[in-house]
Amino acid sequence: MRVRGIAETLASLPGRLRRRWSRSLSLQVVGSTLIVGLVAVVVLGAYVTTKIRDGLVETRVDRILAESARDAAAAQDAVDASPAETPGDLQQLVNDLVEQLKVLGGDNRGVVLLQDPLNTSGVPLTPGVSNPSLIGVVSPEVRAAVQGDVTQPWQSIEMPDGDAPGVVVGSPLEIRVAGSYELYFVYSLADEQATLSVIQGVLLLGAAVLVALVVFMTWAVTLQAVRPVRQAARVASRLAEGLLSERMTVRGNNEMATLARTFNEMAESLQRQITRMEELSRLQRRFVSDVSHELRTPLTTVRMASDVLFDARADFPAQVARSAELLNNQLDRFEALLADLLEISRIDAGAARLEFDEMSITDVVKEEISAMLVPAESLGVELRLWAAPGDHTASIDRPRVGRIIRNLLSNAVEHAQGRPVDIGVTSNPRAVAVVVRDYGIGLTTQQSARVFDRFWRADSARARTMGGTGLGLSIAREDARLHGGTLEAWGQPGNGASFRLMLPRTSRGLGKDAPVPLVLPERDYPALGPRVDVATLVPRTAP
Repeated sequence: MRVRGIAETLASLPGRLRRRWSRSLSLQVVGSTLIVGLVAVVVLGAYVTTKIRDGLVETRVDRILAESARDAAAAQDAVDASPAETPGDLQQLVNDLVEQLKVLGGDNRGVVLLQDPLNTSGVPLTPGVSNPSLIGVVSPEVRAAVQGDVTQPWQSIEMPDGDAPGVVVGSPLEIRVAGSYELYFVYSLADEQATLSVIQGVLLLGAAVLVALVVFMTWAVTLQAVRPVRQAARVASRLAEGLLSERMTVRGNNEMATLARTFNEMAESLQRQITRMEELSRLQRRFVSDVSHELRTPLTTVRMASDVLFDARADFPAQVARSAELLNNQLDRFEALLADLLEISRIDAGAARLEFDEMSITDVVKEEISAMLVPAESLGVELRLWAAPGDHTASIDRPRVGRIIRNLLSNAVEHAQGRPVDIGVTSNPRAVAVVVRDYGIGLTTQQSARVFDRFWRADSARARTMGGTGLGLSIAREDARLHGGTLEAWGQPGNGASFRLMLPRTSRGLGKDAPVPLVLPERDYPALGPRVDVATLVPRTAP
């Protein structure tokens, strides 16, 4: 378990780093500076190291060539001056010569004396070497160059111990009686390698200090620039939460101070405007509430007089009787508008109270459909109810939920243009849902976004056959919100509109998964569940 936990942590590390990178401006600036600095230091360090190494090698090789030319000439002079002629004397001469050259060159130089393969003198001498391991570093290419009379050929090599590079320089050597031999000087560049290592160490240390200094300076400068931005973000977030008195701290007179002052001025302006708008909104709500209440008394009086005239309309002339009917109908609409205004006032004032009962949403939908049967039949609209099997109970305020469904049904019937209206009821463990879909006029995307605005209509010039105040859907959405639910709309011109009401079944909320999509094709409604025969419902008058 512990190993798996470590593996999961390591697997999630790249994702966390990407999220941290994308959310932190300081990290992006410092990281970018670090990457660019490292690349620049590596490139510059490689260039400087190469130049220093080439300079050291070139200088050392020049000295080596001069030294080896001098010592080779001295060796040839010593051989020419020697009176040795017998093989024994000649072998002693070779041994003494190699020893003298070794002492003369010091610890960083070895000597190898080899017989020329083309030597036909017939006097075999044992090769002279200061160190037997040096014979292997003399390559065939260098020997061929010496045998080909190339002037002082040389080659870079790796020393036998492998700790340092070296240089081998060859020269021909003629020994009287013994014939042609090859003299090689093997130089170790260990000192130069040590010098280069010290220089590289200094460069590496300097590069690390330089990169650290650049990163620190970048972080310091970025922090100075980002700190006011972070403060502005925090203040803006608090302003968005309604804390309008929040302000940025102003320090100094630089650009950041100017930004802070400008931000504070903007915040003060917003605070004044929002305060003024809140006051205007409060006065407007108070005005609507007061007017609505004040209209109650005269409306009651007018209603009483209208009822008397309406009941006695049979005794009036035709024109007077028709006027009494029109007066009664308009008073009904006026009372509905006044009731909606009073409800909006209560919602705005936070005075709306819910009385919850545990009941089936299917029963509520059936009751509201029964109230719409007669208006729907008069418009030639067929209401089709599809209810998923199971218990769709929830804790709801029956009058308010009934009002939501009644508004959705009336709007669907009004705009169905004689086509059917599908109503789907379903639920999941967290929520119950009701979808009302018509296939009539439809809504554009802009209209779908505004359909819940107060007093807004998609076409204010279109005649309505079922009344309406322009507040029904606004109140419906507020009722859904009071329940902790949602009311959503979708529309497409010529393809109808769809409204989805979702209400939580418990205090746990709606959850992440919707019981039914907002837009459900007509052919998919039977998949929700069996169709309910609405003809068996008892028609009743809508409240």
